[in-house]
Amino acid sequence: MAGTTELEDLYSVIEEAARQTGVTSSRDTVWPIMTTYQDVIPHSAIAFRVETSARRSNDFSCRFTMIPKDVDPYAMALSGGITPRTDHPVASLSADIAAACPIDNYGVDFGVVGGFTKTFQFFPPDDLQLISTLSSIGAVPPAVAENAAFFERHGVADQVALTGMDYEHKTFNVYLKTPDGYLLEPKNVASILSDLDMPEPSEALQTLAKSAGGFYVTLNWDSPSVQRICFSAMTLDPAATTGGRLDPKIEQLARNAPSADPDAERRFIAYVASSPAGEYFKLLSFYRAQPDVVRLWREYEDN
Repeated sequence: MAGTTELEDLYSVIEEAARQTGVTSSRDTVWPIMTTYQDVIPHSAIAFRVETSARRSNDFSCRFTMIPKDVDPYAMALSGGITPRTDHPVASLSADIAAACPIDNYGVDFGVVGGFTKTFQFFPPDDLQLISTLSSIGAVPPAVAENAAFFERHGVADQVALTGMDYEHKTFNVYLKTPDGYLLEPKNVASILSDLDMPEPSEALQTLAKSAGGFYVTLNWDSPSVQRICFSAMTLDPAATTGGRLDPKIEQLARNAPSADPDAERRFIAYVASSPAGEYFKLLSFYRAQPDVVRLWREYEDN
């Protein structure tokens, strides 16, 4: 369990990191989340994220991962009062996936303004899951099955590395590792986006995709269509990974990202997402990147 001093120190880091990107942290929002997860924080990997989407451009996100598989982070969120109860299928999804699939560890996301948002279910990297397995789970959006041909066509129907659910916006993420030999070259990226009726990829997206080991899609319960697709790559140099100048908000995190180990190389995950409305960028910075979490991301993203 994290003591009060440890939580205060971490909150100070979060508050200052958010301030560097122009976001004012709400202690009333963040502190209850930290106390809810205080038992797992000492052993978690911790990361920070900013993005340029209209939905979250005014927030600063924090992520705890490597939460043990015998801990249900959504049940903790409910018991801690940091998310409202709902009858929507999203509420049972994490537990239903855990009942049907092997879990390696969990993660949670929250914003310093918006509060608790997501949980993640990481599958063992040597036991990636099937789209058909997810489709058979009652609470999973029908859109997963309805896009089965897309997943098959691009060789990822048996390459599900992790899942995530956004409780606020009622969406479901499926993270897919591209198989050996399937490179995310411009022609393949263009084919993927064309299949989903997304805009043609920018140079930044094409450049990042060359370093990516997969992509993830966002679906919901109200439409058969994929709502968004996002490509991501672990990097030491976010600007080089996207092939150009970074958005000012992204650049601030890239330049000033705090680290629990100042002597360690700073590691990031850079993202470019595409939706019918256009593209946007995200950058995740590891604050406390345990060797296991770096290994996992490398294995999930390694081609």
